[in-house]
Amino acid sequence: MNYLFLLTNDDGFHSLGLEALRSSLQNLAEIYVVAPDREKSAISLSLSLHRPLRIQTIHSHLYVVDGTPADCIYLALKIILPRPPDLVISGINHGPNLGRQDVAYSGTVAAALQAAFLGLKSLAISLLPDGHNHFSFMEAAAVMKKIIAYLLDHPFPAGIALNFNLPPPPFRGIKIVPLGEKKYNPEIIESIDPRGRKYYWIGSGNPEMGPVEGTDIEAVKEGFIALTPLRVNFTASEYLQPSFWQGLLNLF
Repeated sequence: MNYLFLLTNDDGFHSLGLEALRSSLQNLAEIYVVAPDREKSAISLSLSLHRPLRIQTIHSHLYVVDGTPADCIYLALKIILPRPPDLVISGINHGPNLGRQDVAYSGTVAAALQAAFLGLKSLAISLLPDGHNHFSFMEAAAVMKKIIAYLLDHPFPAGIALNFNLPPPPFRGIKIVPLGEKKYNPEIIESIDPRGRKYYWIGSGNPEMGPVEGTDIEAVKEGFIALTPLRVNFTASEYLQPSFWQGLLNLF
């Protein structure tokens, strides 16, 4: 079978992680890259609804969009690709997307979720730096090639996004784990611009970790690749019982 992959990210088309992944996968499939023209981190599932979008063609399989990762998915499917892709892969991200809040904010994960919303199989891939803030993108791309080749032979359901977080190599293996919890309390920096107007800058701050045992956070800390399957159904089904909301229902 001749596979077609769509690659994107939230770090921009110039990202070393994206290029390492494209280079590693090029003999597995025909690869199209449709990526933002600049960094779009922490933009989540945002769509550009109030301005036009532009696509720049770098060459026949590389396209740059002045929009968000979710925009890239829509434009790739509706305008650019010759057919629906067999796999949508977002990454390799510079830094982790671990825990519930990272996943909620991440543009990298959002691209994979957007593909899953549209009934496609998708992956988000993020890499942690080593102690010297070095990212081993080539090693990460090589191990992800093995994983992706396995997934092609052992398909997972469409509509599921697989969130991979890789520690710095060497990799001890893979753990299938739920999302952990990181609570962010960002610093708000207040200053005055040259025209005398007040402005605010939201910093990242140091996240407070919740319980990490058995989660993606613990897995990468121990040197394992963390895999968390993500659903696109946000319904809290355990609270759908009318008895839980009886007082509310009695208002009408």
